[in-house]
Amino acid sequence: MFGQVRTHQSPTGATLGWRHFTASTEPRGILIISHGLSEHSGRYARFAESMAAHGFQVYAHDHRGHGESRAPDAPLATFAQRDGAEKVIADVRAMRDLATANHPGLPVVLFGHSMGGLIALNAAETDPELYDALAVWNSNFRPGLAGRGGQAILMIERMLKGSDVPSPLLTKLTFGAWSKAIADRKSDADWLSRDEREVAKYATDPLCGFDATVSLWIDLFKFAFAGARADRLARLPTNLPIHLVGGSADPSTFNGAAIRWLGERMKARGMTDVTITIHDGMRHETLNEIGREKATEDFAAWCLKAVDKKRRRDGRP
Repeated sequence: MFGQVRTHQSPTGATLGWRHFTASTEPRGILIISHGLSEHSGRYARFAESMAAHGFQVYAHDHRGHGESRAPDAPLATFAQRDGAEKVIADVRAMRDLATANHPGLPVVLFGHSMGGLIALNAAETDPELYDALAVWNSNFRPGLAGRGGQAILMIERMLKGSDVPSPLLTKLTFGAWSKAIADRKSDADWLSRDEREVAKYATDPLCGFDATVSLWIDLFKFAFAGARADRLARLPTNLPIHLVGGSADPSTFNGAAIRWLGERMKARGMTDVTITIHDGMRHETLNEIGREKATEDFAAWCLKAVDKKRRRDGRP
């Protein structure tokens, strides 16, 4: 079921490859999954099956430049030659519209991991009326001075080489640095998880592990710096259920500090339903880590509570 890749034409011109797992019990809500950088939606099959068992109609699509999605302006590792960030948000909206057309009346939870979390928060801020709950896992919205330095490097690379070529320097400063942060690593991908089998799956997946282009990095920094701005957070309903997750050994989020910072920033802006969980010992990919079963079950319980809250607000049983 989830292994079947279907296609959907987005208003942006992209042909989105997407997957669906049908709820295996009474449908309670829709879960839309936004995957991370240099991977694809197929890696979320186990998570999708677990959430379907709790009554969620699960949808996941490949972002532009990833997996099975295709667009004339989005070669591999590129969102778009122009306005990539905006087009990615519009693609998420298109998938949400497809899901709600197939399952009218069900509350919608938007979930994003890493890059997908950057996209998810920005998508919810762009279209706050479309999502009833939001989950952001393993994302860093606090790139700080290092992020500003990265943006400067990208501007220079764009002038010298163009936008649609890989940025080896940014890859070295991010993926390379995160790899080196794991002292006992056996491979460059060990920063993702302590589960060697899951790391091996990633390393041998032909749709994973590619270097992002200059333009894609530029779009990602745009998401990272915009998402936590006060004026952007103010667009979200103050009672929107938000689920933030990090790992205490994830170098890409400063060992979870960036997750906690985002949650406290949201609370300071008056948001009243923010859950923050930092899993002890976990690295970057919570869903592929040792202990993922409990993390998934905890999230499912939170999702059910969030969609029930929406039903009560709407006066529905």
